[in-house]
Amino acid sequence: MLTIRFNQLGVKPGDMFLDAGAGFGRHAFEAARNGATVFALDYAADEVTMTRATFAAMIEAKEIPSSGFGGVLQGDATRLPFADNTFDRVVTSEVLEHIQNDVSAISELHRVLKPGGTLGVTVPTWWPEKINWMLSDEYHAPKSIGGHVRIYSATELKAKLRSAGLDVTGSHHAHALHSPYWWLKCAVGPRNDDHALVKKYREFLEWDIMTHPRSMQIAERALSPLLGKSFVVYSTKPIRVGAAV
Repeated sequence: MLTIRFNQLGVKPGDMFLDAGAGFGRHAFEAARNGATVFALDYAADEVTMTRATFAAMIEAKEIPSSGFGGVLQGDATRLPFADNTFDRVVTSEVLEHIQNDVSAISELHRVLKPGGTLGVTVPTWWPEKINWMLSDEYHAPKSIGGHVRIYSATELKAKLRSAGLDVTGSHHAHALHSPYWWLKCAVGPRNDDHALVKKYREFLEWDIMTHPRSMQIAERALSPLLGKSFVVYSTKPIRVGAAV
């Protein structure tokens, strides 16, 4: 289940691609399938281990060429271990809301992006996220299951990207059907995965992800501008006159 639209990001074969805060690698794997050379970075050791193992399995199954795997690293988004102007495409999905110093993280994403390269950022949408915070203190406490430290407005996120030197080129919302799931989880307790209603809704979402029924695709497109759990912003690093590309 992708949040970022790869056609809007502009991913193409041969691109150098970074997934910063990759989690279990959903965007990283799709980039490799699209012919990019992919680096995935995450702060959590278990997610790094799992993503690395999945890449190895994909290469063994010939789902992607070995050239599609650049590396999976454990690291900090505020101190990226890459040289300036390394990547053609960078994504960071549902990450910045976890980071106290998000300005430093955005600066680092800008630094490692090539001039002319594109960045895709996703964060929780303001008002669905606000409901989560109202329903559960545990959801947003820094040491909780969510660990969200801020709620972004569209204006704030775009302003921070522009302040880092990026040109904002587009935005949209995604995952409308996921917002009610998180409201339900927050209402019964974010860690209460065994609650009957939570289990039923999770089974519905898993069915939707696996089968992609047309009716749910239509509902998702219609409801995302209003209910979308995620807000996605695309931006480009300008090519400065006289700068090397």
